[in-house]
Amino acid sequence: MRHRRVEGVIRKLSLLLLCTTCLACTDQELIPLQVQLGARTLSKLPFVIAEDQGLYEKHGVDVDLWLPPPGSEGGIALPGFWGKVWLKTGIKRWGPDITVSGHTPDMVNRVTQARNPRSIAIGATDCVVRAHITGRPGIDSLEELKGKRLGVSLGIRATTGFVALLLAQRMGWHPVQDISIMLNGRSVGALRDGVVDAIVASEMRFATARQEGFPILADTRTWDEPIAGNSVLVDPAWLDDNTHREAARRFLKATAEGIALFHQDRELALQVLAKWYGIKDREFAETVYARGASRPRAPYPCYDGIKKTMELYDSNEMRKYEPEDFYDDRLMRELVESGFIDSLYAVPGPRSP
Repeated sequence: MRHRRVEGVIRKLSLLLLCTTCLACTDQELIPLQVQLGARTLSKLPFVIAEDQGLYEKHGVDVDLWLPPPGSEGGIALPGFWGKVWLKTGIKRWGPDITVSGHTPDMVNRVTQARNPRSIAIGATDCVVRAHITGRPGIDSLEELKGKRLGVSLGIRATTGFVALLLAQRMGWHPVQDISIMLNGRSVGALRDGVVDAIVASEMRFATARQEGFPILADTRTWDEPIAGNSVLVDPAWLDDNTHREAARRFLKATAEGIALFHQDRELALQVLAKWYGIKDREFAETVYARGASRPRAPYPCYDGIKKTMELYDSNEMRKYEPEDFYDDRLMRELVESGFIDSLYAVPGPRSP
């Protein structure tokens, strides 16, 4: 009997502690935070899940999300994106507090553009290459691409350009003499029109190419190669402010929970793809979602990807830097060491009905 009374007291104390903790969480003052997502790609989905599910407010940040227009009809469009990107924000600095974008292009810009703002990664959701090399009909292997045209996005410094350089390195080709890397040529339309012979296809373009029957020459995920992919980028001077640092910590907590929901609740992820991205086709959405299986639970900066970027884009200026100059992982280490990341996976299974 005494043992049962003790158990009852323990349960009451635990409930009281839980309630006190929840009240403390809900009563915390929200810190305003401007966050720009560079595109509506799969790597950005955890951040959109966090917005959709109210995770930013839950963790104490009032996020003003800068999200470009959806690529498909029916997705949610947030007003004023381009005005926010190009006009001064009025907070004594240019641009958002946090930019979520590829770290490789940011690193290359830093060492090639004299006035490029300095930024560092405090977290990342995409540290392994996972694009597909997709060819036009009649091309059946990577070897056949030698001497041909490979379409990438707007610049060789972009993540698709990184994959193109990586392909050349793996095949033993000279990236200029043995293959033509064509800028602004990564669309499936470029394959249809015959202006390129193959493209570096992200998940959206891969899903389209597969539906249309274009040959898939390589799944780069099997290469197991690192990249400094989608990352949480901030100005290190901004991060030195204690309030800003706390805002960044809370943002990373919401991001980590968004990643956990992505992995644990497939239906929720597909619903967000339909709601925010306008992807209503279930088969298409399933193909896109499957490409996120490699997403890390703890979104540390892309350590190996930063080193690989420094190797592929070697230059006199790049050699002035060490890998540690491009990231600050202290906040992520705090979250992992506190047990917060593990707590998100303590009870597996879907959250929504």
